Amino acid sequence: MNIADAYKSAFRGHPAGVAVITAEGPDGPTGLTASSVASVAVDPPVLVFSLSTNSGSAGIVLGAPLFVVHLVDSLGVGLARRFAATGSPAADDPIWGTLPSGERYLPGAATALRCRPLSTTPIGSSTVVVAEVLDIVVGREHGEPLVYHNREFHSLTDRSRLT
Repeated sequence: MNIADAYKSAFRGHPAGVAVITAEGPDGPTGLTASSVASVAVDPPVLVFSLSTNSGSAGIVLGAPLFVVHLVDSLGVGLARRFAATGSPAADDPIWGTLPSGERYLPGAATALRCRPLSTTPIGSSTVVVAEVLDIVVGREHGEPLVYHNREFHSLTDRSRLT
């Protein structure tokens, strides 16, 4: 097995949280599902994620002055699936809401973090984005944590806790 295949295999066995990142493009809002979002700092609040392409929705997110990172739980798995597929919901789709600051967001997500990019770093075919969190909107009651593992979505329940 070559190093690239071994690397992919290793990370398929490493669960990651699920997020949907959205931004406003020239044709309306767009977004994508990401499993690379991580907290970097609390003061100021900063997060990081990577995008594996610079085109389509990823290109719009990379070019946006502001974007919204939605943390998705088991109740929002439909959002994760919808934004993992090609093509975003139309601007008039009821899936979208509007933040007080004017950006469109997904009220069906557990939490929405309004962000501005601090830096972008191209690495191979991916781009690493470091962003400051400007506002946080806590959505509806939270479901179970949602993770992406071995190319599938899974929820974590109290039964999955190791004691």
